[in-house]
Amino acid sequence: MELLKEVLKDIKPSAQEEKKVMSAVDGFLKKLNPKLKDAKAILGGSGAKATWLHGSHDVDVYVVFDYEKYKDLSSKLSDLLEKILKKIAYTERLHGSRDYFQMKQGKYLFEIIPILKISNPRQARNITDISPLHVQWVKKHKKFADQIRLTKQFMKASYTYGAESYIRGFSGYEAEVLTIHYKGFLDFIRAASKWKEKTMLDPEHYYKDEKQIQKNLNISKLVAPLVVVDPVDKDRNIAAALSPEKYSQFIRACKLFISNPTKEAFQIKEVTIEDFKKKAKNHKLILLEAASLKGKEDVVGCKLLKAYNHIAKQLEKADFKLLGKGWTWDKKQKALFGYILDKEPLEPYKKWIGPPLHEKEHIAPFKKAHKRDKIIEQNKRLYAIVKRKHIKPESFIKELTHTDKYVKERVKEIKLL
Repeated sequence: MELLKEVLKDIKPSAQEEKKVMSAVDGFLKKLNPKLKDAKAILGGSGAKATWLHGSHDVDVYVVFDYEKYKDLSSKLSDLLEKILKKIAYTERLHGSRDYFQMKQGKYLFEIIPILKISNPRQARNITDISPLHVQWVKKHKKFADQIRLTKQFMKASYTYGAESYIRGFSGYEAEVLTIHYKGFLDFIRAASKWKEKTMLDPEHYYKDEKQIQKNLNISKLVAPLVVVDPVDKDRNIAAALSPEKYSQFIRACKLFISNPTKEAFQIKEVTIEDFKKKAKNHKLILLEAASLKGKEDVVGCKLLKAYNHIAKQLEKADFKLLGKGWTWDKKQKALFGYILDKEPLEPYKKWIGPPLHEKEHIAPFKKAHKRDKIIEQNKRLYAIVKRKHIKPESFIKELTHTDKYVKERVKEIKLL
């Protein structure tokens, strides 16, 4: 498809860009490696797999510790590495399944991850230890590198890329494995457009059928809508963190592309207020602008997501009919929360269910709790006719964002637009 060739020209690093990046990586490794003992720093991630996109300045570096010497010190690897990195002034220590480090060198951000040198996934003491095995597997299929780039860009443009807990989309490794499994971007997109409610894939054919996959994988790893058996670890579902929302969103994006292939499908566009309005159509739209806290992106993003979901739950708890919702964050300072609601205001009074008449012991407490409300009998049960505090979502949201501790702890500031 000629369109894909055009897209690739835009997203694939030029020979000059690749040379600059690799020069920066070589310089960094030459600076770090002399400080290491019983360990070696190597290029990892998409840089090692040659699947990174034009303009990317994030570089993964694995510091690989000798297995026999450090296998019983797995939980201490980050502390050991930190002592070494202090000598070359690392930027920040970040929490992960095993803590890792960030260091800025010019325009490049190096993420330095301590791991054990293993040859078999059974030796892994932490999930990060398997990372070089992932690199080796992808490199065996290097002919699909450009196809993988198309997949990653498509996922980014459809807002389904990113394994962070506040996104719960596809990881870079998932994008690589899926593209290789389907033997190219276009065949992958065609297949994904036909994915059902649950999809199970086994690229290395470890199992005879789906029943065997279900039998052998931990049940907690089978909850996700997509199961992709890790090509280097048959006990692991690499898509376990993918949310049903992102799964469905990706399928819709694939269907749209198959029916109407355009270059715009690969272009990352900022979600705007107009986009929210367009989605709301003739319904009521409540828009909130939230200023994000400072901190690690994943942590800050999770706090924003929790605040966003909490507000949605409170709206429904207050009987407002939620027809749709969405949020976006610039990963710097500002997030937008959008809630689509029924246009009609709520009835001014609500019927509050009480105890059956035969439960004598509960009648007095119910009447006491609703002494200011009208009590009625209906179908041998008591009801209280309670006046609502809010019949329009705007006033409810204003109060909620000013008084709700759960929200206030997770955003720096929030206001109704």
